[in-house]
Amino acid sequence: MKHLRIFHYVDEVARCGSIRKAAEQLNVTSSAVNRRILDLEEELGEPIFERRARGVRLTAAGEVFINFVREHEGDVERMKSQIEDLKGLRRGTVRFACSQALAHDFLPREVAAFRKQYASVSFDVKVLDHERAVAALAAYDVDLLLVFRPPYLANLQPLMTLEQRLVAIMHERHPLAEKKTLRLRDCLRYPVALPERGFGGRQLLDEFCARSGLRFQIAAESNSFEFLRSLIGHGDLITFQIQIGAPAENDKFGMVTRDIDDRDLPTANLVLGQLRGRNLPVPTAVFADRLARSLEAARAKIGV
Repeated sequence: MKHLRIFHYVDEVARCGSIRKAAEQLNVTSSAVNRRILDLEEELGEPIFERRARGVRLTAAGEVFINFVREHEGDVERMKSQIEDLKGLRRGTVRFACSQALAHDFLPREVAAFRKQYASVSFDVKVLDHERAVAALAAYDVDLLLVFRPPYLANLQPLMTLEQRLVAIMHERHPLAEKKTLRLRDCLRYPVALPERGFGGRQLLDEFCARSGLRFQIAAESNSFEFLRSLIGHGDLITFQIQIGAPAENDKFGMVTRDIDDRDLPTANLVLGQLRGRNLPVPTAVFADRLARSLEAARAKIGV
């Protein structure tokens, strides 16, 4: 499969913008990478890289070639996985992007359960905000995503959607913990810790503020949900999370979850998706099926 190796070389050089840096990543010599690229350019009759003083850049022909390589990368992995299946093996890598809300409990639980059955399958998981996750999918950096409120992408194919509400999270000692359901106006009297504006949940809250003319007392902002969750355990702050990422009942750190009144915030979709028309590698397709079943079970549990 020598042509697969040169595809991999070209892809790495394009990502690094340098033959030397790509060679370091590939653990081969720069001359070996350069020689293969020169052979390929001679075969194509066109240069695919423009050599510059500080590295290389794809030419127009190179852009066409690299798009072809990345579009068919999933097909190659699928073919290799199917061949391994014939040997009774389950090898391969599931390349996946998810929202932070899934990274604390839901996704680790799903990955661990999957690996009990398919121990030879590895995972490459990127925890990203919804815009960067969709960009990673479009760039073929991942094969699958599970994100809240993804931005529009023409060739995003949803495999499963799950409506999600925002809930308030606070320590059990917080004055609002006595209530079962909150109006967002209730939360305005207390300092809050919010995710940065790039996150889907924060955007829902900002839209509420724009409609109502009200403002939160923002004590802290962070791009880390783990930090926000830990922060509220040490004070009187409130944070917000989608249902699937909320702490379980009887949380050992004293965190409690309270519903937000439906009149204040609309629901939005958590989307499991892939690029339209792309054949997923076998392990990824099987994992996607598992996630879809788990999301369906979550739908029944929360009643949406």
